[in-house]
Amino acid sequence: MSSDAPILLHERDARGVHRLTLNTPQAFNALSEAMLAALSEALEAVARDDTARVVVLGAAGKAFCAGHNLKEMKANPRLDYYQQLFAQCSRMMMQIQRLPVPVIARVQGLATAAGCQLVAQCDLAVAVDAARFGVNGIDVGLFCATPSVPLVRNVPAKVAMEMLLTGEFIGAEEAKLRGLVNRVVPAERLDDEVESLVSAILAKPREAIAMGKAVFYQHRETGIEAAYQLAGQTMACNMVHDVAQEGVQAFIDKRAPSWRQ
Repeated sequence: MSSDAPILLHERDARGVHRLTLNTPQAFNALSEAMLAALSEALEAVARDDTARVVVLGAAGKAFCAGHNLKEMKANPRLDYYQQLFAQCSRMMMQIQRLPVPVIARVQGLATAAGCQLVAQCDLAVAVDAARFGVNGIDVGLFCATPSVPLVRNVPAKVAMEMLLTGEFIGAEEAKLRGLVNRVVPAERLDDEVESLVSAILAKPREAIAMGKAVFYQHRETGIEAAYQLAGQTMACNMVHDVAQEGVQAFIDKRAPSWRQ
């Protein structure tokens, strides 16, 4: 890769699909300070795009993401630096959740530590069958505390804890079985499988998806009674929206809704 190539590629197609590609394969696409800043800026651009529909987050090279840049971290052995770095990373992760459009991780290789966190933070994930996942900071004496936040919201607690305590990796099929990824395919089918999810999302109304994504993450963090109240209010607001009114009427009329035409 040319030394002047951008560390993050950002493309948008006519359908409103944004493709973000981590582009430092020689560094295994580590989440350096510069990469975190580039991701944050790109996610802000997506948030400002009122016609955005989906984000596909992928990477160049053999690895998806190797986590934080350990050389960069070792060069700055100060508490205030580490606090700032992990806060920067956490803000970027929350940007993914707060986007009104789904974010799909396109995992073509190894995802470790904060790289595994990045997969877990995305709304959906498609991985190649050779991909592996681990939160292995413990191998260098660093418990992956921030990666544990989305990890334990994806996989059962004991599975997450075993990964965190041992640093051992799981394969793609195990990751699917445990809930970390949605689909596993051979490498030659990765883009087709991602596209099938993209197409399915594009066939649905943006407004309903935005409402649904927001309430999904909000009610996950609340008690069940409050969650039902929140969900009921969201469904009521969704139901009075034009897209739902048209969709229900189309169902009654036995025709395709206008937003699918």
